[in-house]
Amino acid sequence: MNERVLLRKFILFDIISSILVWVSFLAFRKLINDFSLFGEISYPMDASYYILSFMIFPCVCLLVHYLTGFYQSPHLHTRIFNILSTFAASAILSVSVFVFLKIGDVTVSLKYFYISMFVLFLLIMFISLLFRTLLANDIRQKFRTKQWTINTLIIGTGDTALKTSMELEKNSDKNTFIGFVGLGRMVSNVPNDKIVGKLANIDQIIKSHNIKEIIIAAEDSMDEKTLYGIFNQLFKYNITIQFTPRLHEIITGSAKINQMGLIPLVSITNPTMSNWETSVKRSIDILFSSLSLLLLSPLLIYIMVKIRMESKGSSFYRQERIGRLGKPFTIYKFRTMYQGAENGTPKLSSPNDDRITPTGRILRKYRMDEIPQFWNILKGDMSLVGPRPERQFFIDKISSQAPYYCLLYRIRPGLTSWGPIKVGYTDTLEKMINRLNFDIIYLENMSLFTDVKILIYTIEILFNGKGV
Repeated sequence: MNERVLLRKFILFDIISSILVWVSFLAFRKLINDFSLFGEISYPMDASYYILSFMIFPCVCLLVHYLTGFYQSPHLHTRIFNILSTFAASAILSVSVFVFLKIGDVTVSLKYFYISMFVLFLLIMFISLLFRTLLANDIRQKFRTKQWTINTLIIGTGDTALKTSMELEKNSDKNTFIGFVGLGRMVSNVPNDKIVGKLANIDQIIKSHNIKEIIIAAEDSMDEKTLYGIFNQLFKYNITIQFTPRLHEIITGSAKINQMGLIPLVSITNPTMSNWETSVKRSIDILFSSLSLLLLSPLLIYIMVKIRMESKGSSFYRQERIGRLGKPFTIYKFRTMYQGAENGTPKLSSPNDDRITPTGRILRKYRMDEIPQFWNILKGDMSLVGPRPERQFFIDKISSQAPYYCLLYRIRPGLTSWGPIKVGYTDTLEKMINRLNFDIIYLENMSLFTDVKILIYTIEILFNGKGV
């Protein structure tokens, strides 16, 4: 199963359905006009109207479908989600066509206005849902016959691992259970022929069996350090990682019933936002970062010249940071220190750091040194709101005292978050851990509303010059 190819099919089907919808709707309008069912109605029907509407309507449809979250792993959507997502998109599109595009039929007949809007809603709903159902049924059939499957490992060999494997094989059409992975000296209660290796060989096991999902069977006796250590090992493989909840996760409500049926699992790779919120968040990132780079371009040029005139070296500072799924990326900032300030040894900065240039001090005070990171946001390395990305050197130090740092890997790092707002620049390991704790709070309470609040606080900090 190639997820990218499958996504392209869903997009193609939505384009075809949107064209059919618009052809049908134009035919309906012409029919109403020809028979004068609502009196004399005049509206543009020349060639330019057809061409323009056929270009715009499918694009708008794709945008709305994306914002509803439909294109987030569409092969895993349930029938209920498909119906609700299509219903929401149909309602948004039908209202948008008549309200925001201002067709103007209300001046002719209010009744005709509402009937036309309702007809458009029905056309979008049923034609789109028909194509999606056909494709979804084909996907389910392929999973049911094992033409497609999600190869799944269970890490652990105790009672929980055995029960999880039995539930997995009984309730999931999409997953194929490959085997168990042993954890050192832990007691084994599973068949020996089902043990495919040990955790130390996980890299080879994942590659040889084409693993797409791993479930960690967390026994009550498993300590936090062991559990987070396993998380750290697995994030880099870009696979779905879940674990069976213990008492703490059940009490706090982290455990969810997933598509496999009866097994409550806690996912550490899926974002805590809903699909539609994730899509809207990314759309806002792209729109805001694009406009910011465009509108701030004169300021960018001025700062670049100012830095170069004040001290030797490039105007920009490039550094490797760790982002989503533990993958490294290059972050861009305006250079605020003298060239060679670190001499190859990572060192935390402080407000009174003598390595900071005079211009750099001003840039840091108003956090203008981070403006180039809008390019990172546009590329998809970062988001407007999310935990600040760190260097691997400091992540290792933080993880030695706070092993749960790896939980931040499930989302994109950001330009601002609760951590930087509450703690500011961090010049000690203690402050970095304190900032991490605030970022974990954000992670567990992610929403578009939370993002808006964080952005408002950040703007206040910028205008008051409290960046340092």
